[in-house]
Amino acid sequence: MTSREKIGSDYRKRVYKIVRKIPSGSVMTYGQLAEILGEGYTPRTIGFVMHAADEGTPWHRVINARGECSTGKVVLPHDKQQRMLEAEGIKFDERGRCNLEKYLWIPDEKLSKIERPGSKATLFRGRDAAKKDKI
Repeated sequence: MTSREKIGSDYRKRVYKIVRKIPSGSVMTYGQLAEILGEGYTPRTIGFVMHAADEGTPWHRVINARGECSTGKVVLPHDKQQRMLEAEGIKFDERGRCNLEKYLWIPDEKLSKIERPGSKATLFRGRDAAKKDKI
C-alpha cells in the first residue's frame, strides 16, 4: 500500500468510525462531521466518502444541513435513503426535510471537547441563523 492510499484509507476510517456510532433514528450532517473531524474535511468530501461506504456503515444516517437526503442523483431508487430513515422512525415533511433539532445526533466525545453553551446549535446552524446573529 502506498502512503497516498494509506492517507486515503485513514481519512475514510475516521469518518466511518463516527458514522458507525450514529444510533438508529438519528442523523448527522455532512458539515457536522467535517467540523468534528477538523482540518482537511469538508461537507463535500464527507459526501464522497459516504458514497463509497461499505454495507456495515449506516451511510443513510448522514444528510445535508437542511435536513434533506442528498443521494437522489447517485442512489437508486432515488428515495432509498429517505425510506431507510423513515423505517427507523424519522419523519420528513412535505418538502422532504426532517427536523434536525429532533433527530440530530451529537457524539458525547465532541461535547466534552467543546465546553461552550449552546454547542448543539453551532453544529447545524444554517445560513439563516447566521444572518440573524449579524443583525
